[in-house]
Amino acid sequence: MVDFQKLKQMSGKKSLDTLSQEIQKIQQKQESKGPDERFWTPTVDKAGNGMAVIRFLAAPAVDGDDALPWVRGFNHGFQGPGGWYIENSLTSLNQKDPVSEYNSELWNSGVEANKEIARKQKRRLTYISNVLIVEDPKHPENNGQVKLFKFGKKIFDKITDAMNPPPEFGETPINPFDLWKGANFKLKIRKVEGYQNYDKSEFDGQSALYDGDDAKLEALWKSEYSLKEFLDPKNFKTYEELKARLTRVLGAPATTAKTASVE
Repeated sequence: MVDFQKLKQMSGKKSLDTLSQEIQKIQQKQESKGPDERFWTPTVDKAGNGMAVIRFLAAPAVDGDDALPWVRGFNHGFQGPGGWYIENSLTSLNQKDPVSEYNSELWNSGVEANKEIARKQKRRLTYISNVLIVEDPKHPENNGQVKLFKFGKKIFDKITDAMNPPPEFGETPINPFDLWKGANFKLKIRKVEGYQNYDKSEFDGQSALYDGDDAKLEALWKSEYSLKEFLDPKNFKTYEELKARLTRVLGAPATTAKTASVE
């Protein structure tokens, strides 16, 4: 477990630089039996619009010194003749995954119809972080609670931009996950062309949570949920299990991309 005073000493440029390096690595490479009550999902109205204010939190104490304040994972969700394929992708663990391999075969076949199938079956990127719910207008009972928040590339790009603003903007880089020098995130959701859009979301000015009260901040930090569990191999099926499932969903062997019917 990380020492709280060490966390405070790391606050600022050092922690910002470390997280920026991790983001660069990502850019270079670029369920459960019931609802998980640890997760928070913003509520939208009938038109698909909504808003909330949250604060991204530091890497949880329980995850150790080298932990990041987010985890990144991939999953697949698509339907075939044999049913639905909804599984975590082994590429989350930097391992070979049968769907990714099959999609590569489809794409490399040179047949446009095969490429379209691969697009529909492509892996989906998600991130998970601990957040403090500052304001949830639809469910105020959530205010002040620590929750897990699952989000996609659009919001992660907002985090990246806050940490590495374009020089010409003259903005000061911030570490949104810093308890003392971070910033609240105004989550603004709109329905655009049938999809949820987060373009209007933005970070507020820098501020310390709880007015910098170390006792409250330490209690908050220690209440965070572990993120490492989401990349625990036990939460992923083996390559062989996934291959068998894929074969059942496709209704045929998953190695026939070059000759598969695409009608």
